[in-house]
Amino acid sequence: MSLVVCPTPIGNLEDVTLRVLSSLRDADVVACEDTRRTRTLLDRYGVTAKLLSYHEHNEHHRAQELVERMKAGETVALVSDAGMPLVSDPGFVLVRACVAAGLPVEVLPGPSAAIAALVASALPADRWRFVGFLPRKKGDLRRVLSEGGGTLVAFESPRRIPATLALLVEVDPERQVALCRELTKLHEEVVRGSASELAARYAGAPPKGEVVLVLGPSAGDRAEGRGEGPGGGWGDPAGLEQVRRLVESGAKPRAAAGAVAELTGGSANALYRALMG
Repeated sequence: MSLVVCPTPIGNLEDVTLRVLSSLRDADVVACEDTRRTRTLLDRYGVTAKLLSYHEHNEHHRAQELVERMKAGETVALVSDAGMPLVSDPGFVLVRACVAAGLPVEVLPGPSAAIAALVASALPADRWRFVGFLPRKKGDLRRVLSEGGGTLVAFESPRRIPATLALLVEVDPERQVALCRELTKLHEEVVRGSASELAARYAGAPPKGEVVLVLGPSAGDRAEGRGEGPGGGWGDPAGLEQVRRLVESGAKPRAAAGAVAELTGGSANALYRALMG
């Protein structure tokens, strides 16, 4: 009589955990977005579980039905098509309903496209935020792209990538970006560079497949030395190397950091901390 939230592979079926497979085998019913897609995963590992559709169009009705089944003693496993349920996927209504009914909710760890992209981006991960799918309205999108708060991780439609990157160039052309495509799949690709560089690359040729965008610290964050990452010099290793060379030549660390920051428009405090870190 509980709900078990089970993350599923974001591409490569071998990324499913043993614990998730065990929970799927033990469940009385598996609530899933697409029964055909989930059946492909279960058939791969010989799991013969009963499947029940649970998606954004029926989740309010299904949530109440599943809560009643759990109250009657059944165990329900919740999966999405890929990754962790609730993270830009259905499941919130069911989890809230279980909590309100006093039913146990167990969440298993597993694959996450957002986390995989953040790590693969090579951008600062000490301070970051996930915003789900980027807004479609230009004004809302500009606001999100302009906000500080460290590294930003977002999902975006491949066909919208050229326009999104073009707007980012208007906001902050030097912002560091990683475009992570088809993670864990055969054609996995991570393209890194400035907003200007990636906008030029994709201007006439949108990427194919599923995309996660990772944006390094904003101009405001960089100016204030926030979100630069341990020893990262706000994503400017060349600037940090200049400071090191000045110090090796006899300059005092703070003075060297200040001189390089003045030339590059960066943060003297961030460079100094990166040097001493």
